[in-house]
Amino acid sequence: MRARVSIRLSLTLLAAIAAHPARAQGWIIPRPCQPQLARCASTPPAVVRVSSDVRAQLVDRVLHYEVEETFTNRGGALGEADYLFPLPKGAAFQDLQLSVNGEMVGGETIPADEARRIYEEIVRRQRDPALVEWMGRGLLRTRIFPIAPGERKKVVVRFQAVAEREGDALRVDYFRGRAQTPADPRLAGRVADDDASVSGERAPAARTSFTLRYPESDELGTAYSPTHSLHITDAGEMRRVEVRGDAREMTLLIPVRGRSEPAISMLAHAATRDDGFALLTLTPPALPPRATPRDVTFVLDVSGSMSARKMEQARAAGKLLLATLGAADRFRLIDFSSDVRTFRDDFVPAAPREIAAATRYLDALRAEGSTNISGALEEALSPERTPAVDARGRLSVVLFVTDGEPTIGERNPQAILDLARRLRGGHRIFTFGLGADVNVSLLEQLALEGGGVAHFVRPDESPERAVQVAASRLTSPIATNVRVRAEGGVRLSKIHPAGAIDVFAGQDIVVLARYDGNGAGRVRFDGETAAGPVRWTADVTFPERERGNAFVPRLWATQRVGWLSAEKRRGGASAEVDEEIRELGERYGIPTEFTSYFVREPGVTVAGAPPVVGGVGGGVVRDGARRDEAAKSAQGRATVAEQRQQAFDAARGAAAQRAATTLAVVDSAIGEVVEGSAGGTRRAGAHVFLLRDGAWVDAAYREALKTVKVKAYSEAYFALLEQIPDLRAALAVGERVLVAGREIAVEIAPDGGVETLSERERQQIATGW
Repeated sequence: MRARVSIRLSLTLLAAIAAHPARAQGWIIPRPCQPQLARCASTPPAVVRVSSDVRAQLVDRVLHYEVEETFTNRGGALGEADYLFPLPKGAAFQDLQLSVNGEMVGGETIPADEARRIYEEIVRRQRDPALVEWMGRGLLRTRIFPIAPGERKKVVVRFQAVAEREGDALRVDYFRGRAQTPADPRLAGRVADDDASVSGERAPAARTSFTLRYPESDELGTAYSPTHSLHITDAGEMRRVEVRGDAREMTLLIPVRGRSEPAISMLAHAATRDDGFALLTLTPPALPPRATPRDVTFVLDVSGSMSARKMEQARAAGKLLLATLGAADRFRLIDFSSDVRTFRDDFVPAAPREIAAATRYLDALRAEGSTNISGALEEALSPERTPAVDARGRLSVVLFVTDGEPTIGERNPQAILDLARRLRGGHRIFTFGLGADVNVSLLEQLALEGGGVAHFVRPDESPERAVQVAASRLTSPIATNVRVRAEGGVRLSKIHPAGAIDVFAGQDIVVLARYDGNGAGRVRFDGETAAGPVRWTADVTFPERERGNAFVPRLWATQRVGWLSAEKRRGGASAEVDEEIRELGERYGIPTEFTSYFVREPGVTVAGAPPVVGGVGGGVVRDGARRDEAAKSAQGRATVAEQRQQAFDAARGAAAQRAATTLAVVDSAIGEVVEGSAGGTRRAGAHVFLLRDGAWVDAAYREALKTVKVKAYSEAYFALLEQIPDLRAALAVGERVLVAGREIAVEIAPDGGVETLSERERQQIATGW
């Protein structure tokens, strides 16, 4: 029962926070007292935030975030807490670290059910793990235990996200902190905010900081903020922006120089023989050749739950939408509760007289009745009244606002989606969910099926801003039904977002894809405009080998997982889809519904935790025979302390000292090589490793690769480190490592392997790498 309550709470919070592309800030929810585990006290724990430091860097339209947050227990008893962190939409999770005995310890990606079992086992022994679980789109949950009275815990989260363009600027949003609700009823009313004390008195406010670094160039102007004051300094080729002010909603805008011609750029990563990865960005011309006239339908929920403040905010949002209409546009207003009503029977021109009448109609709306979502959609998408595109090439857009789940009419979400899919035609559907009771999955699927975007607004946030942002983008459609392809012997596959894309004024198109082939090629974007077909092209080079931009595969895998999950909701679960999601999570080290990111105190072992075996997408060993075989292979190995001492003894000179220091930094890997430890996944640079029979095996390794076995810390070992710098991070994963290059693999082991390499042999390895 406890787990069910926790998950329900987390999913509710998801609906409340996933409103904007870059909403992020972790918070702590203390776990309730558990008498059966003797973890209750007269003075309960009270875990609060002490500091939050966010460091972001913009590189090639990608934001690299590092969030460091510190929490303390101001109560009188040992505490256990859930740390929740909402990732921006489409962000690629890199890693999470937790302070253990004053040291930052990294984690691993392992099957979710196994991670949960291991966590509960360690908690019973009062050790110190953290666990990131897939809680829905972009929400990570980390369990932290124990936090002693007066103790501080530090959590560091790293992730990447594409910076979205809004108008003439790149936009960076961040949400700094929120009120906390104690899980223990004895704390009710005593911890009202992140920086409140358990005695009811206000403690010193939590220290917060946000800094952004971005290149100083002709393309990017000086950052400004409508929410905070900024302190900007220039340091060499980078510009540093320090945000000042106490407002929790933070927005930074970085001006982007307008272009009269389209600009296409590509970031590539190709480290193995497999297909490469490409992040393609199209910045369209600043002004479209001719505006596309629109048919805009505003659908507003006026059920009883929309009373008071929500109703006023929704009216204001509708008026903002009306203000964006041009002389060539037409519009409809639909309001619904138990019944469905309309402002007019059909579209009307956006003339001043009709706009004024529609404003009066909005002012007269009252909130009452139930929530008939299916009836409202049927009216909005009715082909008799709302042709998607008529002979003049009009663009039809539906903006759907609701704060709840369907309670009358058709109430089955899948049946509602089927209805929308059948009636949609060429309509673009944008959904807006208000508050914490909305059906997140339903609104996401409606937007996905309708080629639009789902927005979610927190209970204490106005929907006006979300509707205004969407409406302002829809004022000038640049092109619709845009598709991307490659020419010149290169083929793009598994493209995300999938299908045709619409691009509106002040937007870029950002596409993630795999590519097959290499060399000189051309990227082509084809779309439709009011003036006819349009094509934008650029000559690019698809590299055969590119070890930089290691975050691109994670961004692609994150998008792929999101698309697969949406396909599951739409078409039902299948073994093939589940297996692909699981494989993506394990190979690229990202949390999914089947994999969790687990942080364990170094040296902790859990009985019965089987190792992960196999190559790419290897799974958990569950049969007893293979587990026994893995256990036998672990027997006779040196203890962790002995292995580390051997590493230091073998280290010689400056190069050796660097290697030993690196091993100490990745101490979180040590606990994985002891007998009976859990298997998992490690990321080092561009490589992801799976634990296989006591050795860390590159997920990209294939048996067809020629393999060179080298003795650890030998002359050959250090020669390869100097010759191939890419190996340094990879070989720091553990004592036994098998790392794959493009045409050759290097195996490192403490017992066996060559100790010297000739110049010719070293060159052959470097060439095959």
